[in-house]
Amino acid sequence: MSATESTATSATADSQESGMAAKNPAKRRRALIIVAGIFVLAAAGWLLLWLLVLSRREKTDNAYVGGNQVAISAQVPGTVVAIMADDTQRVEAGQVLVKLDATDADVRLQQARSALAQAVRGVRQQTDSATGAEAQVAARRLDLSKAEADLKRRLPLVAANAESPEIIQHLRDGVAQARAALDAAQAQASAARAAVEGTDVARNPAVMQARANFRAAWVASQRNAIYAPVSGYVAQRGVQLGNSVQPGQQLMTVVPLHNLWIDANFKESQLRHIRLGQPVKIEADIYGSDAEYHGKVVGIGAGTGSVFSLLPAQNATGNWIKVVQRVPVRIALDNAELDKHPLRIGLSTDVTVDISNDGGDVLAKAPSVQPVASTDVYAQMAAKADAEADRIVEANLPSTH
Repeated sequence: MSATESTATSATADSQESGMAAKNPAKRRRALIIVAGIFVLAAAGWLLLWLLVLSRREKTDNAYVGGNQVAISAQVPGTVVAIMADDTQRVEAGQVLVKLDATDADVRLQQARSALAQAVRGVRQQTDSATGAEAQVAARRLDLSKAEADLKRRLPLVAANAESPEIIQHLRDGVAQARAALDAAQAQASAARAAVEGTDVARNPAVMQARANFRAAWVASQRNAIYAPVSGYVAQRGVQLGNSVQPGQQLMTVVPLHNLWIDANFKESQLRHIRLGQPVKIEADIYGSDAEYHGKVVGIGAGTGSVFSLLPAQNATGNWIKVVQRVPVRIALDNAELDKHPLRIGLSTDVTVDISNDGGDVLAKAPSVQPVASTDVYAQMAAKADAEADRIVEANLPSTH
């Protein structure tokens, strides 16, 4: 290659290198603009996500299913002779769960039944005695009238010396005796009336007392059969055949799987915008994304969990380390959704509260006027006792035929 050709080649290479150098800054600027645009779009997307979604909800996975645990216990002492339900089985309100030996209670019931019947008959006898005492008063009043009439008729004969003073004195004594007899009869009638007046036989105090004793014996006899106060599922059965149980001793638990709730433990910093009535979405670990529950906030705890623990923290002593506290928030569930996807108490859930509307109350303003839970099982028992007492009273009243 000649010197001229070498010089031309070198010049061409230098020209290409300077052209490429001129193009590289433009490429770098475009690349930087693209990267900056991506960051700007990501920031804008994150801002929109925060404004439209994240800032309008509070979420926690420290949330668990809660429910009532109805402890079944004995109300009277006795020996277990039958167990009618076991763990995991469903029971209905009013169903017999455990039976105790009722021999002693049946004996006391028969004694109370006889005492009530005797009380009714005793009051009937007192009523008849009062009627007889009234008749005696009428008879003594007639005797007094007769004695006074005899005295009045013979008094004029004394002035005419047609009657001796001794006879007149005897008549006066007869009047006094008749008056005393009338007073005694009236006192006896008053005493007889005091036991029965103002009420009929069924409402007489003696009958009411015997009726109350019978009612207590009847209820005690029925309590040898231990009933389920609510419908639900049996758990924690600890009673066995032959156990000697005492009043208040827990035998098993019935858990109603309706009217459940969620206890969501939010951090104290998350409570700023949580209000009563806010809608909530719940996802249970047992179903995952296959089932979504919808509830609402119905209450916020009156204190943190640490305050109500068995051994509350003593932050005023020793070295202190700040720990973020959590407050339980109660969330009501929809029973229709529970019917489709049943839950058990204690299950883990993820909770998301919609806080876009935070104008509601933080605390309830008025007390609830409805009972949290109620049962009429025991009221039915008392009603049956009253009906049985009525039959005993009616059977010992006089026949209307």
